[in-house]
Amino acid sequence: MRKKKMRPPKLPPLLDRKIYKTGQTRGADDDVIYQNRVSRTSTVLIPYQLWNEVGAPPEGENHFSSGFICLIKPSDYFSSPTIKNDLTDKGLILGENALVFYQTRSEWDENNPDNLGWQPANNRTKPLGGKYVARIAATTATNNGEKISRGYNTTGMKGAGIRLFEYASQDVIDKCRIQLEAIFWLCHDSIEAVSEFEMEHEEATARKNYCLELAQAQGLLNYDGLLAARLTNVERVTVCPLCLEPLSGFGFFSRLAQALGREVHDLTVTEINLFHIKELRYGQYNHRPYNLGWGHHHCNVVVKDSGIDETLMWMSSVLTKNRIAGYYEPQNNDA
Repeated sequence: MRKKKMRPPKLPPLLDRKIYKTGQTRGADDDVIYQNRVSRTSTVLIPYQLWNEVGAPPEGENHFSSGFICLIKPSDYFSSPTIKNDLTDKGLILGENALVFYQTRSEWDENNPDNLGWQPANNRTKPLGGKYVARIAATTATNNGEKISRGYNTTGMKGAGIRLFEYASQDVIDKCRIQLEAIFWLCHDSIEAVSEFEMEHEEATARKNYCLELAQAQGLLNYDGLLAARLTNVERVTVCPLCLEPLSGFGFFSRLAQALGREVHDLTVTEINLFHIKELRYGQYNHRPYNLGWGHHHCNVVVKDSGIDETLMWMSSVLTKNRIAGYYEPQNNDA
């Protein structure tokens, strides 16, 4: 009789939730077309003007897990006499996997979908239930300048899909979660940290060994690769990808320090957050193993969507200008 495989001890809820959320997209409010914090396997939205360059799923995949919707600017749709044939050549059909996307009031006024007898779409899989979607901000500059929000705006259907560059298949998401947990365990004080948050020392050691063995078996613990990606240092200790300071496991549980007098009572941001080494951008699917790590919240804010290399160049320029102007003098470590 085959021996039943024992399950590894559970992670502390806060850490488990942090790792789980890496498989979700960034936040989005009701005024945009994107869904708010949903799985990266959700329906992707592809701009028509970028279709030829970025319309294909990630290398090695035949399709997007939940399909796609191509968004066409009204100027592209209504100004081209060959648009229907152009769409057909690309495998696109309005109302099936493509929509006209209104974003400005002039677009709306020039080709009002109500005058065309069009219905707004509300399905993420074909048929989409309509031929257009609209997200037009309110304005006081003109009469009847109220906000126009049509399609995917009901309580149960907020947002048409996710940003294309945030997409990842479930297999990739799972691998990223395994690697991200392994990187956490490589923090110099990871065992001590989880031991203070609902894990016994023996459970923490067992979970760490289990995770590192699993990551090794799946090719997710190549230390040379982790070092090259700025995820660990030469001592195989987890570091922040921007400042390269070793990370403490306690930072995964500690709330971000707040300025005196500007405290927010329900702040949920922790000191350590998910960090993309190569930034998310059209034409690349950068939510993948060996491109995700953990970094300081403030370092993440500095990098934003620019990427580490561009950020370092900017930082170098700032320091040089301040040094020349006499505002900054590097510390002399030899003094």
